[in-house]
Amino acid sequence: MSSVQGQRLILAFDFGTRRIGVAIGNEMIRRATALDPLPARDGIPDWQQVARLVEEWQPDMFVVGLPLNMDGSESEMSVRARKFGKRLSGRYGKPCEMADERGSTREAKSIARQAGHRGNYRDEGVDGLSAQLILEGFFAVQEGLPPRSPS
Repeated sequence: MSSVQGQRLILAFDFGTRRIGVAIGNEMIRRATALDPLPARDGIPDWQQVARLVEEWQPDMFVVGLPLNMDGSESEMSVRARKFGKRLSGRYGKPCEMADERGSTREAKSIARQAGHRGNYRDEGVDGLSAQLILEGFFAVQEGLPPRSPS
């Protein structure tokens, strides 16, 4: 794997208290793919499952969605997401960047509805799609494009 910016493989997370969305993306092609979400208990994942993801994908870095309030201020969930990112970085010795995720879950649910899903978002991959949108937003910001507008 390469740690050179522009060529990194990135594992992204949409932090949640019951489920943590996951996506993998390649910085060079600026695309991400949703993976199966991780179950969590009060925001704590099964770290063995996280270790398996890291082992399988060998990412160069992590991106964790930062759930800011619509006015840009931080919330309790922001603090918890930052803590999760620090734990990822500390456990696996890889850098972790936080990415503004405002509107990503709402956008993921809208995409799921347009694809014909009936609203059972737990079973329909919305968490992974949210992580995918977070990572693609991160790529856009790196490229100098404006971030997605919060919906």
